Parts: sequence; C-alpha cells; structure tokens
Amino acid sequence: MEHHPPRLYVTPDEPRALVLLLHGGRAHGLEPPSALNLPSRRMRPFATTVTRAVDVPVAVAEVRYRHRGWNGDRADPARDARAALETLLETYGPLPVVLLGHSMGGRAALRLGGHEAVRGVVALAPWCPDDEPTAHLAGRPVVLLHSDQDRMTDPMASWRFVGRAKAAGARACGVEITGSDHALLRRATVWHDLVGRVVRGVLDPARMPPEVTAACAAPAEAGYRPLLPTDLATG
Repeated sequence: MEHHPPRLYVTPDEPRALVLLLHGGRAHGLEPPSALNLPSRRMRPFATTVTRAVDVPVAVAEVRYRHRGWNGDRADPARDARAALETLLETYGPLPVVLLGHSMGGRAALRLGGHEAVRGVVALAPWCPDDEPTAHLAGRPVVLLHSDQDRMTDPMASWRFVGRAKAAGARACGVEITGSDHALLRRATVWHDLVGRVVRGVLDPARMPPEVTAACAAPAEAGYRPLLPTDLATG
C-alpha cells in the first residue's frame, strides 16, 4: 500500500520552516482512519497556534496514516511520518523541521526525531513504552508535555523517557500540565500557549523559555521530575 501524501494546512509562498503534525491512534488496527478522524481534528487547532507563535513563515502539514494502529514492529505511523516528511522536503527544500505529535503520534514523532532535517520534537501526552529507543535523539531538543490526570497514556512513562533520552545525549525535558486530560481539552489554553512557545524556541533557541532551556541542559538523574507551567515565566 502506498503512503498517503501529507495534508497541508498552511502553505506560505516562501516558508522558512516546517511543522509536521502527527495525530493519535491505537496500539493495534490495520483498518484506515475513519472519515471523521477525531484524533486528526484534535490536532488541527495547533496549526493556527504555531503559525501565530513562530516568527518566520512556516508551512504546517499533517501526516495521513494508512492504518489506525501502531501495529507492533510494523510501526506504521512512524513509517508514514517519514514518507510524509520526505515528500515535504522534496517540495519545499531543506527546511528546519519541528515534529509535533499527540499520543501515538507523539511516539511516531519521537521515533522520527533523528531525521537529519528535524530540529526538535514536541510530544503531547505521548505513548512512551519503556523500550522506546532514544539514542537517535542525541543533540536535539525534545520536550514532552503530559497531564498528571491522563488515563490513556502514562505520564510517568514520559518522565522516564525524558531521563533515558537525557542519558543518551538528547536535550530533553518534560512539562506536567496538572488537572488536564489526554484529549488536551481541559486547560486547552495552557497546552496551546506552551506548544507555541516551545515550537518557536526549537526554531529559534534564543526565544525558548529559559526555564525549558535550563531543564533540557540539566544532566540526567534518577527520578526525573518535570517542570510545571507555573515554573515558566510568561511571554
């Protein structure tokens, strides 16, 4: 089965950066996403968020999965994401790329994060099994945002992932959004504010919230504890 072309949301005439959205899905499922595709709809508002936050013209696109599930060693969403990214780079040229993924899409973004074009990864409520690889993320900023009230994916697994990624050389950190949910609906303004600021900071490190920069640079330690939104200065 051929890969689907990415869905384009924002296409400036001369983009200087690319943000690729990766929505959630299921652990298993070879059927195609439904026509309604609620996980995709959940990610679409972030296209507006990043275009408003980033200081340069940015193209925003979304991966279109062939299957609803990750499907074990097949890792179908990660394969689809790589194909979408290659298509976009052929279209726009060698732009700096930020991967922004939610849930299963967060796992796919983290898996693809070692691609030479990827400047950094922002993962929202990601699915992070304890055997998920990290070595390919060395040298890159990797920011995980997760709610303490998530009942679909494990926030503690995200913080363990951050610790492993740090040990592997990634500039990784986490932010815990208390009182929210897996769907990113409760405290939505906090999610969008942080996503905008962090994506902007990945593309321009001088604009990254300094607390995130410091947390990403801190050495790996046992029992990693994430930042809270209240730890970050406004701006």
